[in-house]
Amino acid sequence: MAKIVNLYKKSLSLLTRTLGHRLTLQSLSKNRSIMSNQTKLKIGEFSQMMQVTVKTLRHYEQKGLLLPDEVDEWTGYRYYSISQMQKLSAIRDLQRLGFSLDEIKELYEDDSHTPSARQLDQKIAQTEEQLRQLIARRDQLLLWRNSQKQITKMEKFEIQSLPEIIVASHREVIPNYAALGPMCYEKIGPEMQRLGCKCPPPGYCFTVEHNKEYTPTNIDIEYCEQVEEMGNDSAIIQFKRLPEVPKALCMKHVGPYERFYESFTEAFRYIGEKGYKVAGQHRTCYIDGPWNQEDPEKWVSVIQIPIE
Repeated sequence: MAKIVNLYKKSLSLLTRTLGHRLTLQSLSKNRSIMSNQTKLKIGEFSQMMQVTVKTLRHYEQKGLLLPDEVDEWTGYRYYSISQMQKLSAIRDLQRLGFSLDEIKELYEDDSHTPSARQLDQKIAQTEEQLRQLIARRDQLLLWRNSQKQITKMEKFEIQSLPEIIVASHREVIPNYAALGPMCYEKIGPEMQRLGCKCPPPGYCFTVEHNKEYTPTNIDIEYCEQVEEMGNDSAIIQFKRLPEVPKALCMKHVGPYERFYESFTEAFRYIGEKGYKVAGQHRTCYIDGPWNQEDPEKWVSVIQIPIE
């Protein structure tokens, strides 16, 4: 009986030690889990702190660039470590310097994690080219804006000189003035693009009518658009150089083309009153029209009449 009691006491002591050891391990495990969670952030928290969208973080993960530090196998929750903040900041800095995600991934696959001098030289060259293009774009926009301001501020009548220019020209007999727009964007525009024509900003296009008298139908009209250089003629487009016009009466016309006669009446009255003489074919320059303005009352054109 004494042996049985001793055996029971030993078993009870062993069980107590085992349970105590398990409780200690569970406590340590719990504490470690708490410490681990304190140093890891859910994807939303990481997104908020780093000011990067969750969509962007998932994209980086798909690219293999920034993987979550831990993914819960049961919930699928993604956790990021504090140490990954530095890597994300570096990725964003490299992006701002013009490196693509694929290029950044290659950098991180390399032990150096930094671009070489050759790669930096390439980025500098690319940046200089982009800067050149931006400056050219800015200059074109400035020219366009200044041209628009000049048209807006243009007096009823102005005397201007018209410089020598190269134009891409197309002459055709159209059924009426309504056919002018379709002729431009369905025939002339595509052909000029095919020929590789480059038009200097802000753009200068006009028409010259070759009818000997007014006619609302079967209008013999020539469309001209300024280009940077002479090209090879085609069945649709012919290139030519127009000489300078030392003096031209310029008059802004606002409204539909069917009311051009009103502006011509005023222009020729002005020419007579000022003692000028007509010295060549007039041009009708188009600023705003059916291609960018639906309301005909807001169409803007400039009539240019050579005088002496």
